[in-house]
Amino acid sequence: MTEPAELVIVPHTHWDREWYLPFQRFRLRLVTVLDRLLVQLADDPRARFTLDGQTAAVDDYLAIRPEQDGLVRQLVGQGQLAVGPWRVLADSFLCSGENLLRNLELGLRRADELGGAMRVGYLPDQFGHCAQLPQILRIAGIHDACVWRGVPEAVEGTWFQWVAPDGTGVRTRYLPEGGYGGAAGVFADADPAVVRRRATEHARALRRWQPHGLLLGMYGTDHSAPVDGLADLVEAASRRAAQDETTRPAAANGQDGETRMRLDTLAGFFAGLAAERRPGDGSQNSDGYVEVRGENHVEIHGELRSHARANILPGVLSSRISLKQALSRAERLVERYAEPLVALYGHRDAAQPFLDLAWQRLVDSSCHDSVTGCGVDATAEQVAARIAEADDLGRAVVDLVLSPIAATVPDGGHLLFNPSPRPRTEVVTLSLPADRTLVTAAGEAVPCQVLETEQTGYADETVPAAGLDRYLRKIHGRELYGLQITAWDVDAASRSIEFELASACDLAFDVADVRAAAEASGIEAWRIKVRTQPRHTVAAQVEVDALGLAAITAASYEPASGAVAPDVVAGRGSPSALDNGLMHVALRSDGLLDVLAADGTHAAGLGLVVDGGDLGDEYNYAPPARDRLVSVPDEVWNRVRWNGPLTGALESVRWYRWPRRGEPVSLRGETGARSDQTETVQHPRPTEVTTRVELRRGEPFVRLTVSFDNRCDDHRVRLHLPLPRQADRSHAEGQFAVVDRPRQAEGGFGERPVPTFPAYGWIAAGGLAVLLDHVSEYELVDDGHTLALTLLRSVGLLSRNDNAWREEPAGPQLPTPGAQCHGVRTVELALFLYAGEWHESGLLDAAERYRHPFTTVPGSGRKADCVPDVPPGGIEISGHGVVLSSCRDVGREGPEVRLVALRPEPTIATIASADACGDVAMRPWQIMTIAARNASWDRSDASPT
Repeated sequence: MTEPAELVIVPHTHWDREWYLPFQRFRLRLVTVLDRLLVQLADDPRARFTLDGQTAAVDDYLAIRPEQDGLVRQLVGQGQLAVGPWRVLADSFLCSGENLLRNLELGLRRADELGGAMRVGYLPDQFGHCAQLPQILRIAGIHDACVWRGVPEAVEGTWFQWVAPDGTGVRTRYLPEGGYGGAAGVFADADPAVVRRRATEHARALRRWQPHGLLLGMYGTDHSAPVDGLADLVEAASRRAAQDETTRPAAANGQDGETRMRLDTLAGFFAGLAAERRPGDGSQNSDGYVEVRGENHVEIHGELRSHARANILPGVLSSRISLKQALSRAERLVERYAEPLVALYGHRDAAQPFLDLAWQRLVDSSCHDSVTGCGVDATAEQVAARIAEADDLGRAVVDLVLSPIAATVPDGGHLLFNPSPRPRTEVVTLSLPADRTLVTAAGEAVPCQVLETEQTGYADETVPAAGLDRYLRKIHGRELYGLQITAWDVDAASRSIEFELASACDLAFDVADVRAAAEASGIEAWRIKVRTQPRHTVAAQVEVDALGLAAITAASYEPASGAVAPDVVAGRGSPSALDNGLMHVALRSDGLLDVLAADGTHAAGLGLVVDGGDLGDEYNYAPPARDRLVSVPDEVWNRVRWNGPLTGALESVRWYRWPRRGEPVSLRGETGARSDQTETVQHPRPTEVTTRVELRRGEPFVRLTVSFDNRCDDHRVRLHLPLPRQADRSHAEGQFAVVDRPRQAEGGFGERPVPTFPAYGWIAAGGLAVLLDHVSEYELVDDGHTLALTLLRSVGLLSRNDNAWREEPAGPQLPTPGAQCHGVRTVELALFLYAGEWHESGLLDAAERYRHPFTTVPGSGRKADCVPDVPPGGIEISGHGVVLSSCRDVGREGPEVRLVALRPEPTIATIASADACGDVAMRPWQIMTIAARNASWDRSDASPT
């Protein structure tokens, strides 16, 4: 027999800002629900409501109902309405760790402005949770979490200790028996007797998980408000239960005691746990909170991605993959370029409003029904526009800071920014006049390799002499077609007038001179040619200090100054091979790669493109029962693109006949097959897949670019990368951690536990690391001998009612033609080989170099003899495994940096700037925020607010 239950009813709603309807249509529903809710709360001081842990819902409402601002603040202040701590409920695997911290920062600040934030890490519906969330919550001063999805089978009660990789823990409440809607059916009937019976049934179900202590009943569903008169109904049902207890023994006929109910917010429920101390123990534990009756002390370490207790819908990792690509790139632009430039080189007053808006767009896009790509097409289009806006805001800030400095660099030169906290020497791609070369500020020649030469023609027409004056009116000063006239010639012998254009020049030009020369010749008709100055696209090797700026300028071309030692050689040992002394890569006749590292690590047959069917939906991959994999191309064509000395590139073009679509019911009566049709009238040619392989001087990795035009439906395309050695586990970087994963996923609930996993920055397994441009889905296949990276997943339904690999729908069955992802798909990545363990190699440095290239800005100085005025600055950070997450100006004296120890052992971070230097000890996997104050670097353990 269990004790009589006290069931704390928490009325709430789960609010998807956008999903099967786009944002504004859901906002109209939000306004309707909150209009009703605020009346309920204002009319009855007993009423309580928890607004889904995200302040965005409040802001979305008040933007339409600004007159309700005072009432909202009053209700929050009185404890009737719980808001925060997040701005939105993000998918923690598909955004950066910095995004998660800023999300919490924005949510807490806004909730505190409204009267006080709910200090509970409420995570009701996200599709699993990243490993470092406990540490992120504790940084914000939050000690409690509440979760549903992703909880492993080892959790057998409602409480567990969730521990981050650094050892930080939060007391976590698991929501069994229906998740955030577990008590939704209790109040479906207004009869107190029915409510009492259903509450007792729900309490009994919860008691199987928690024999003692307060029970939590989450009363709410998606986009809903509580029934009117809820407080009266709860009191009436509880009063009847109390009466029954006085007239009937609690265990009469073997039945448990009746259930008493009370209303509260989720914040109130956790606050009330202090009264539930264990008998004889009133002390706090080592983590600073009071232990309560009914807790289960099982510790769960790291990420929550188990399928054992609820569906985690892993297909969202690869649905509408272009959204993931766009968000990852926009996050990097703001985190590692725009914010550091402002922090170190000024313009804070002008830039900060744009940075604030960029962060709001990035955070809003990380929502668990947004970047996941599991909504309708209209939702995805709006998410893409929001991410593009964040990207534009980041680029605007970069331009704001760098353009004035670039204006001191003559045309043909370039300004460069190194976003890394360490000095770097890199090969970059630049453009300059064909008759010029590059030199450093000290006058030293910059090593260069010409990749391409381009000259654009703007006009080539014959104009009678009588009409010449009309044509010459297009010239305004020196400007013609938006460019500057850098040279001109009137040639009577060829009866031609030629203009050469460039972006800038200081030529003394007067159109009257052209007119006079033409009139003096007596020619009756002129051939007018207008073209740009010939320009080279070059690979150049440049050195830039840590988080610093550098300028290189154009000088008169001298052949001797362009000589470069042949570090990158094409054809060494094979007609289709590249070697830079650190890596050797050979392109085979079948389009696959063999790679050898300097330490002897070797991988063979890399780059197999495998296309298979997918009759799943945006939430879950599901292959047809009669699948047909296509991995052998019909034709292969290879060539050498560049052959050194600074960069070498090989290209392979492969043609495949991919099935045109999937068929949910095959002609043989099976549940799914792939079409036999491979071409259509509109697209009669096979699919062309182009792979570019590039090796640059000094880089210990091989760059790959894979591109194809997807014209097929219902399929998944993966890149297979055989490993140097068999791997039983993989390591994936993401959200301030490196997660160690087995080959298999834990199952047990209502979906196939596919072992596809997310990685944000890189994946390492069996001696091969894949450096990523954006968050990606991967799987170890072939018994751990091969890593499969998802390049594309095309599906046509939001949720398929009869998905073969999921028991129940994940949402409404709505068509999503945009999720077929037609059009050109380009994926960029790099391959890094290592011996031993990943953390003992140079993997972190390689990932930093690949993922954060130098920013280059063309010089725009109008005078050829102007002198670059590049301000000093920068911060240098060193330490084994120490990675920079952000560098920003927070209004205090000097910048603030956030560091992460991506290392399983303690380390020391050394931070040096022009006027400050310091060492800071870091524990493994620690996230640390450090500020420069009074010429010293001080650790800050404050909340993100």
